[in-house]
Amino acid sequence: MQILYEDNHIIAVSKTCHEIVQGDKTGDTPLSDIVKAYIKEKYQKPGEVFLGVTHRLDRPTTGVVLFARTSKALTRLNAMFQSHEQIRKTYWAIVQTPPPTSQGRLENYLWRNEKQNKSFVVKPGTKDAKRAVLSYETIAQSDRYTLLEINLETGRHHQIRCQLAAIGSPIKGDLKYGAKRSNPDGGISLHARKIEFIHPVSKMPIEITAPVPEDKLWLTLENNIPL
Repeated sequence: MQILYEDNHIIAVSKTCHEIVQGDKTGDTPLSDIVKAYIKEKYQKPGEVFLGVTHRLDRPTTGVVLFARTSKALTRLNAMFQSHEQIRKTYWAIVQTPPPTSQGRLENYLWRNEKQNKSFVVKPGTKDAKRAVLSYETIAQSDRYTLLEINLETGRHHQIRCQLAAIGSPIKGDLKYGAKRSNPDGGISLHARKIEFIHPVSKMPIEITAPVPEDKLWLTLENNIPL
C-alpha cells in the first residue's frame, strides 16, 4: 500500500486495480481495512480505529483514494463531495479511439441497470436517469493510444466509462463498455490522478497526486505530455 498523504484528520492512498475501497459481496479485504490496520500498527492505537470512506473508485480503476481519520473530517468531506464545492478530482484515461474533438464537454443523462451493474446514456426525462457532466482534454498520444485528462462536474455510477463509450472512445481494457480486449492485469486504463480540496479542518489548500501504474504504456504516455 502506497501512502500519498497523511495527517491527524485525513489519509490518502494509491489504489491498485485489484483492490476494493469498501467491503462487498466478494468478501475480499477492502482498502479501508488495510488502512485501518496500518494506522493501528503505526500509532499503536488500542481498540477500534476510526476510518471514514469519503468516496469510491470502481474496482478496476487505479489512483488516489481519500479517507477521513476523524468524524469531523468525514462530515465535512462528505458535504464537499456531495456539493462538488471546494473539491476537484482529475482523472486520466487511455483510449484507443480518440474522441471526435481534442477537447470537449459531455452532458448526458445516465440510467443505471442494477442487475447488470452498468450505466446507459438515455433520453432526458427517462425515469431514474441522472444528469452527468464532464470535460475532457487530450494531453498526450502514442502510435495507437490517446491519453485524456478528465474533470467531473457530477459523480455518477461509471460516469467516465459510460460517457466516453457513448462518443466512441471506450477506455482501454473496459470490456463492459466496448473495449476490444482486456488489460493483462484485469483492470481498466482509468486512473484517479489528482484530488484538490480545502482541508476540512485546517482550511489549507491540499493537492494530492497519484503516480501512474508501473506499466509501459502509462509511462510512455506520461512522458509524451508536452511540458
